[in-house]
Amino acid sequence: MTSELQQILGYRDAIDDRDSMREVAPDVFAMPFWTPQFCATVVSAAEAVGAFEPQPDDPVPGHEVSLAIISPRLFEAVEIDLGRRVWPQLQQAWPYIDYHGLRDAFVIRYALGEQEHLRIHHDVAQVSASVKLNSGYEGAVLEFPRQGIDNSGLEVGELLAWPSLVTHPHQTTNLRSGVKYALTIWFELPTF
Repeated sequence: MTSELQQILGYRDAIDDRDSMREVAPDVFAMPFWTPQFCATVVSAAEAVGAFEPQPDDPVPGHEVSLAIISPRLFEAVEIDLGRRVWPQLQQAWPYIDYHGLRDAFVIRYALGEQEHLRIHHDVAQVSASVKLNSGYEGAVLEFPRQGIDNSGLEVGELLAWPSLVTHPHQTTNLRSGVKYALTIWFELPTF
């Protein structure tokens, strides 16, 4: 556990630095983000915290735990990494977006008898993203009905990003077996 703690606190061996953003559907982009080993460490840390609970005031409640609860240092490292490495790539596609940090980043867990799906919704964010943290489950596919795309073809550690609010409603289909973990990222809205 000590090496996992050092990995989390130091953001060590986290970055998959291949630079290959690709458009997988209209205004939906995929890119390498974390190594599979770091994804496994984040899942282990989230489980160790043991705070997977839906928030009562959340209109789309999920069994989730914020990276800030797992480790404020991890949350800060992710916020910096996204601003330096991911946001400039997204600005190539959407030149008028501005980085204002993160509204939240959290690990969400889908398990049979717990949370098995997520209804169709929009996020309240400037841009949203999801990172696949594990494999070995069936179902629980993140899908975008309007764009005709889902994340089933992504590898563990890949990030999928899309505009929030109006044009990209999304949902997670029913989990059929196993346990799924994903990192959800909400980029902060600009303030006027």
